[in-house]
Amino acid sequence: MGTEININPTMLTWAIARAGYVLEDFLEKFPNVKKWIEQDKNPTVKQLEDFAKRVHIPFGYLFLQEPPKEHITFPFFRTGNSKTNQVSLNIYDTILILQRRQDWLTDYLLENNEDPLSFVGKFDSKANFEDVVHDIRITLNLNAEWANAFQTYEDTLSFITKKIENAGIIINFNGVVENNTQRVIPVEECRGFVLVNEMVPFMFVNAADAKAAQLFTIIHELAHIWLGKSAGFDNRNLMPANDPVEKLCDQIAAEFLVPASSFNRLWIQKADITKVARYFKVSPIVIARRALDLDKITKAEFFHFYNQYMEGLRLKKESQGSGGDFYATARKRISVSFAIYVDQAVKQNKLLYRDAYKITGLKGDTYQNFVTKHLF
Repeated sequence: MGTEININPTMLTWAIARAGYVLEDFLEKFPNVKKWIEQDKNPTVKQLEDFAKRVHIPFGYLFLQEPPKEHITFPFFRTGNSKTNQVSLNIYDTILILQRRQDWLTDYLLENNEDPLSFVGKFDSKANFEDVVHDIRITLNLNAEWANAFQTYEDTLSFITKKIENAGIIINFNGVVENNTQRVIPVEECRGFVLVNEMVPFMFVNAADAKAAQLFTIIHELAHIWLGKSAGFDNRNLMPANDPVEKLCDQIAAEFLVPASSFNRLWIQKADITKVARYFKVSPIVIARRALDLDKITKAEFFHFYNQYMEGLRLKKESQGSGGDFYATARKRISVSFAIYVDQAVKQNKLLYRDAYKITGLKGDTYQNFVTKHLF
């Protein structure tokens, strides 16, 4: 029998609530934990380790005298009038994972005498959205109607992702915490967030979202980088929070994806959301949103279209079921650009394999297969 340990009951109840469980339900399922809280019995080290894994906290946290303060260092905007520095556990842990990756890569780039990215924070919150859009297009070497060259908006998403990563920005697509499919990040809580620094900004895009909405999220996050402002957002119904920076980023994203002059030209020819969407190779919901911005449809018409379209996508997704190639998914979850840096550092003996495993979330043979067979 293992040595029993005396633990502050407050830390146990905090950890249970932090993980999103209802205390009564959790204790009914795990009666031993109830005994620990009521101090009728003490847990062993092994029992505590199992408990820590179940509630997704570092083992050492359980030995603190009081819960640590866990606030993110940037605002997380909710559609409407609210913003917060507290998010759900799965979002919080995902932010920590990407911050660790960003910190490592920043140090690696500095060590290799790389220069800061000139476009980070190039504009402030009082900038004209058209000026920012123009500068983004120049930086990425794109014309105003660049997306028209592609067959589908999936192709558009792949193309713009590569363009942005080539500019020095890392994009992570994921809908769970790292590779844990039991720890889902709901779209309604988080469409994305962006961690801005001058060496290597990191974007997170919720991969569970519709491809079309992902495209809008990416450009919204890109705008944040040009304004030098880290942020997270839910963008419910593709609408921004009531905040000056959020509204500006939204304007930038809309104009970048669907220029007003081009939209008006096509709308005059035929006021048809689907037809205009086909031309720009973006989702019909992005076009519907643009039509709302430019006073072509009412808010009620927009929300009716949006809800119908998203319900159609939901039903289609259910009929397709789950599955997919693990390594193809890993390329998007980790970012090919980031993984190349990690592989390069390992080969230069600047990063141990065990640290490469930890920073990518891939271990042993899985990591080796990824970097040798699926990276290039």
